[in-house]
Amino acid sequence: MSLLLQRIKGDTPTPTTPAIEPPSEMAVAYTEDVSAPPDPLADLKFRIHERLIRELDPAKLAGKNRHALRTDVEEAARTLLAGEDIPMARQEKVRLITEIADEVLGFGPLEPLLDDPTITEIMVNGPARVYFEREGKLFLSDRVFRDDGHVMRVIEKIVSPLGRRIDDGNPMVDARLPDGSRVNAVIPPLSIDGPVITIRKFARDPLTVDDMISFGTLTPEMVEFLRACVQVRLNILVSGGTGSGKTTLLNVLSSFIPSTERIVTIEDPAELQLQQRHTVRLETRPANVEGRGLIGQRELVRNALRMRPDRIIVGEVRAGEAFDMLQAMNTGHDGSLTTVHANSPRDALARIENMVLMSGLELPVRAIREQVSSALHVILQLARLPDGTRKVIYVTEVAGMEGQTTTLQDIFVFQQMGLDKNGRVIGHMRATGLRPRCYDRLEQAGIILPPSLFVTERV
Repeated sequence: MSLLLQRIKGDTPTPTTPAIEPPSEMAVAYTEDVSAPPDPLADLKFRIHERLIRELDPAKLAGKNRHALRTDVEEAARTLLAGEDIPMARQEKVRLITEIADEVLGFGPLEPLLDDPTITEIMVNGPARVYFEREGKLFLSDRVFRDDGHVMRVIEKIVSPLGRRIDDGNPMVDARLPDGSRVNAVIPPLSIDGPVITIRKFARDPLTVDDMISFGTLTPEMVEFLRACVQVRLNILVSGGTGSGKTTLLNVLSSFIPSTERIVTIEDPAELQLQQRHTVRLETRPANVEGRGLIGQRELVRNALRMRPDRIIVGEVRAGEAFDMLQAMNTGHDGSLTTVHANSPRDALARIENMVLMSGLELPVRAIREQVSSALHVILQLARLPDGTRKVIYVTEVAGMEGQTTTLQDIFVFQQMGLDKNGRVIGHMRATGLRPRCYDRLEQAGIILPPSLFVTERV
C-alpha cells in the first residue's frame, strides 16, 4: 500500500512536510527557432507520475482542500522517488517533486504560469514552445512538455470535466478553467505542427478605473466624460483588436452603472466581472456531440429582452446578434454596452453593418446605417501600442447621418510623438475642442461638465 493511500485511510500519522518552493520561472528572449532541451529526469518523472495515477484513489481524495491534496501527493512522490535510489541534488529533487504534483493535481508545465498574477496570456505552440505575455510583451518560458501526447493529455484534462471533447471529428474547442480563464485548443489536422493551447487568464482582482488611469489607458478627463455617458444611459461600443483590452475596459465602464439597475450580460464565453449585485449572467452553449443544443448570442439577446433588463451588456458582437442588439438600443433599452473587433471607429461601424447583413434580413444599406447611427452614441477605440501598453486612442461620438454616410466626431484623440530610448511610446491624449452633441442630454440629467474639459490646451 502506498504511503499516500495509508495517509488517506488514516493508517499512519501525517508527517511534517517541509515547504516546497516552486521552481523559479525563467523568461528568455522571444525566439522562433527553439527545440526541446534534453531533460535527463523526464523518464523518471513520467514513471513516478504514472505510478501515482495508478495508486491514487479519487474517492479517498474527495473533500480535501487544495493544500492538503498537494501535501499528500508531494509526500507520496517523495517516497516513490526515494525508492528509485537515483542520486540528485536537493534542489533538483524539490523541482522534480513539484513538477510531479503539478502533473497529478493541475495542468503540468502550465501550473507556474497560471499561478503567476503578472502573466496575462499563455500560448503553447508545441511541447518546447511555451510563450507567455507579461505587460503586453511576449516571452519564451522555460516550461516544456514531454511530447505532443503530453500536450494532448493536458487539453483532455481541461475539457473533459466540462463535457467537451476534442478529437479528429472535433479538432477545435473553447473551454474555461475553474478560475474563469478562457482556453482555446486546436489539434491536428487543423494545427499542422501539433496541438496548440491558448489561455487568456482570468484576472483575480479586476482592474479599476484608477488602475486604468495609472496605466495611462484613460485620462481623468476621459473618465469624467465616460462616467457621465454611462450614467445618462448612452449606448457605448468598445472597439479594438485582439488582446487590446476590450473586456477589461467594458468591466470598468460597467462600474459606473448604478447599483439600483438590473443588468443582463450575454457572453461567449463569460469573462466579465461585474460588481453589481443585481446582475444576471447568460452564456452561450455549444452543440453537443450529436450536433444539437446550440444556443448562440442572438437567442440570448432576444431572451434578455423578456427579462426586464435596465441594461444589456453583450461581451462581444460577432454576427447576427448585432441586429437584435441595435433593435434593443432603439426600443427603450438605452445604456447598453458591447464590444467589437475593429481597428478604428469607422471600421467598427462597417463591421456592425456587415454583422446586420449576416442576420439574414435583406435590408438596404441606408436603413442599416440609420439604425446604427440612431442606436450608438459613443465609440471607444482601443489599441495595443508597439511597447505593449494599451490605450484608448479615440473617444468618438456618433453624430448622425449626412446623406448616405454616418458622421463621426472625435472628442479625445491620442497623439503619438515617437518612441524613447527604451522603446516606450511617447504621446499624450488631447481634447479636440469639439463640444459633444450629447452635452445637452448630460445637462438635462443634471450632470454639468466644465466646458474646459473639452478644450485642447487642458490635456
